[in-house]
Amino acid sequence: MNAVLREARATLLLAVPITIGQVSQMLMGVTDSLMIGRTGTVPLAASSFGVGVFNVFFIIGIGLLTPVAIFASRSRGEGRHNEAGEYMRHGLFIALVTGIVEFGLVILMSRHLAWFRQPPEVLATVNPFFILLGASIFPLLAYLALRQFAESMGRPWVPMLVMLCGVGLNALLNWIFIYGHLGVPALGLTGAGISTFISRTLGSLVIFAWLCLDPAMREAWPRRWLAPVSWPRLRRMLGIGLPTSGSLLFEGGAFAAATVMMGWLGAAPLAAHQIAISCAALTFMVALGLSMSVGMRMSAAVGSGDHGSLRPIWIGGVLMGLAMSVTVTFVFLGFGHAIASCFIRDAGVVSIATVLLVVAAVFQIFDCSQVINSAALRALTDVKVPAAITFVAYWLVALPVGYLLGILGPFGPAGIWSGLAGGLAVAAVLLGIRLHGLTRPGTVHRS
Repeated sequence: MNAVLREARATLLLAVPITIGQVSQMLMGVTDSLMIGRTGTVPLAASSFGVGVFNVFFIIGIGLLTPVAIFASRSRGEGRHNEAGEYMRHGLFIALVTGIVEFGLVILMSRHLAWFRQPPEVLATVNPFFILLGASIFPLLAYLALRQFAESMGRPWVPMLVMLCGVGLNALLNWIFIYGHLGVPALGLTGAGISTFISRTLGSLVIFAWLCLDPAMREAWPRRWLAPVSWPRLRRMLGIGLPTSGSLLFEGGAFAAATVMMGWLGAAPLAAHQIAISCAALTFMVALGLSMSVGMRMSAAVGSGDHGSLRPIWIGGVLMGLAMSVTVTFVFLGFGHAIASCFIRDAGVVSIATVLLVVAAVFQIFDCSQVINSAALRALTDVKVPAAITFVAYWLVALPVGYLLGILGPFGPAGIWSGLAGGLAVAAVLLGIRLHGLTRPGTVHRS
């Protein structure tokens, strides 16, 4: 237990700035929902649909860039800082290629959004917003690669400050472009897309400039940006990134499919879903920050050969995450109606969102456990079995149960979310069992 408490303290020290940065990133989405909600139910529903579909592309990018944190942390643990910089450079290459391909797919998909059978008023509103989100994918992925590199090198505070400033900038730009101030016409939902694009682009430029000028990064900063790509290094990264993308896509795709199913029930359930998912995603960022810290520390332990620390790092992270989740559960149960009322004045939407927050109060606990377990497994470069587990949890449990309860059954939006909760529970348990076996005393992991 002493080892667990010691490792939990070290994990928490790293997790605090990472978590604040993650929460700040999600606050942009919450701010958008709050400010768009003031313009009506239909724009809020359209933002829910557009963000839900876009997040599938973003999740693929997150998975592909996860190796930056893993291998940069291992390189730092081995004392090879220049190698960490090379993994960051290759991460930016992956971000560039991924961003170009995904933006092309967004443009193509924008012409066929009617395939998703959403309410006509939603489809009439969403397209410019969706395209602007697509245009922001490269700066968003570039920022992700740069931030992971900085955090892996023990420099998490500046990325946190950049994200905090980004939240304020996004809110100011929303005020200008959504509502029409300072001589700019009121653009509504499209204005939110413009604000998001500008904020993400400036954020990536600022963190790149800081890393370039920071003396502490000089040893790791790449010397030859235009040097040919190292295909062995790229293959090593994709060997982790592709299965991780698949795993995250199974989860994120399930949530996107749940968003589409909400649209089948009407604009009000879709708007309520956006409120509830914004709140759940905001609190999930705390668990995600913990998971990233756990993953980086376990990767560094593998790189330095300190295999005895792996299980205490993991258990300490899970215990802290569960404590946070229980706190959030009580907040959602006690203040769900008040929280939902902050987003929109439509009493019907608020009523549905309040019920969804009750379900979210339950699945927070499972969600926290599964994300920490997933990050710990990736740190051990165990990605193929977790990908299979997430497929089973989300596509053979969460979505079928949600469809049966919410679409065919009588429970509506709450039924769809109950299916998601069931899938998260299955993922948390199975991933935990897998990790327990891989962190047995005496197990050695290659760096």
